[in-house]
Amino acid sequence: MTTESRADIPHAKRIVVKVGSSSVSGANVNQIASLVDALAAAHARGSDVILVSSGAIATGIPYLKLDGRPTDLATQQAAAAVGQNVLIFRYQESLHRFGIIAGQVLLTASDIDNPTHRSNAQRALERLLGMRVLPIVNENDTVATQEIRFGDNDRLAAMVSVLVRADVLVLLSDVDALYTRPPLEPGAQRIDRVVYGDDLAGVTFGDIGAAGVGTGGAGTKVAAARLATASSIPVLLAETGSVAAALSGAELGTWFEAAPAHPAQ
Repeated sequence: MTTESRADIPHAKRIVVKVGSSSVSGANVNQIASLVDALAAAHARGSDVILVSSGAIATGIPYLKLDGRPTDLATQQAAAAVGQNVLIFRYQESLHRFGIIAGQVLLTASDIDNPTHRSNAQRALERLLGMRVLPIVNENDTVATQEIRFGDNDRLAAMVSVLVRADVLVLLSDVDALYTRPPLEPGAQRIDRVVYGDDLAGVTFGDIGAAGVGTGGAGTKVAAARLATASSIPVLLAETGSVAAALSGAELGTWFEAAPAHPAQ
């Protein structure tokens, strides 16, 4: 189907939702339950749902008794190895309430760039969706290098949405929308809709996310939105706490219009 507005989201056949580290770890770990509630509701409507979730490193930090996000790669990888295990357990434990099974898929950006790896990932995701499994995708942080600090998975989420030909990509954030400047600054105005091709001249990007655990910001989310919309996939940027309303078609967040779809050959 064509998803032309927020109101079409409840009817979308395939939805990719991305959530950041700061939204599902630390003090916000309780948001996993409400996030799962919203995903399960979309799943029950018949939508294919894929979750791209950051949070492995942030989740692993307290288990390794670290004071904060590690700066060296080896410790980041160790934290990710521990945290990914706990993170997927938390999701599955919550999904059990709805009788939904999660499928863990760990990727790097290079996997999607490599034609063979890309084909394998696409086939696996399609099979999981066909079996009504809810894939949970994360960066494979234990083997990633630069990707480990790569936009808090925003670009990965856009690449996954293109890979599975999603009808819409929902980028969840600590902030409720894109603003003309960081929302706490005087004069910041919410941007309701971004027309395809708008270069957002005059918009000042600040960080989105809790300091010390997330690595994304407004700039990475806009870059991800541009990647997805160029492939005719619209994007909604919304607050994590509003995910249920977002997936129900509420008029919230910032809507990025997609490029017109090319007619089928």
